[in-house]
Amino acid sequence: MNRKPVSPVGRSWDEVESEIFSPEEIAASDLRVALMIEIANARAKKGISQKKLEIMSGVRQPIIARMEKGSTSPQLDTVLKVLTSLGKTLYIGDLRPQKPRKRARKPGGSKVLQSA
Repeated sequence: MNRKPVSPVGRSWDEVESEIFSPEEIAASDLRVALMIEIANARAKKGISQKKLEIMSGVRQPIIARMEKGSTSPQLDTVLKVLTSLGKTLYIGDLRPQKPRKRARKPGGSKVLQSA
């Protein structure tokens, strides 16, 4: 039997992720994360509490909290209400090509992810 050697350290998340999810699913997840981070950062930059954003947007505070934590996948209408209240909009354009990740070796031989 021809078996692939198993590393005692295990596999990286990138290796596992690429086996479980398609490139499209990974890209969609990355976009969701970027959008939720942008919402949280815009709210913090304006000094608005989640409760205040609830009043401004009509979106309940617990939903805003779950959006910012990334523990929910909100409907587009909900995202637009929050963005509009923060003075933001949703831009639709071409995706930027992602920089490939390259692996660098730490002193000791273990691999570390780096952006190119």
